[in-house]
Amino acid sequence: MLLLAIQPIRIMGGELSGWGVGSVIALAVVAVLLAGMMRRSWAWTAGTGLQVLLLASGLFHWSLAALGLIFGGAWVYALYVRRTILG
Repeated sequence: MLLLAIQPIRIMGGELSGWGVGSVIALAVVAVLLAGMMRRSWAWTAGTGLQVLLLASGLFHWSLAALGLIFGGAWVYALYVRRTILG
């Protein structure tokens, strides 16, 4: 889903540099890998770090920061539900 951010940025007239596109692709790959490892406890910490990196990628374009806030909110909710269920 993160890869879908590239095209709207281009359409909205954003100047997403090669570094910006590269960071989105790298974050998407890491997100997919971490999604497959959520059984391991360290993956939850790594997922939190990934959300911070996504928010920091907002330095390349403001819409990436907006995605970071949206996905970060979903991540906080997932952590809350996990804590509620697991105790």
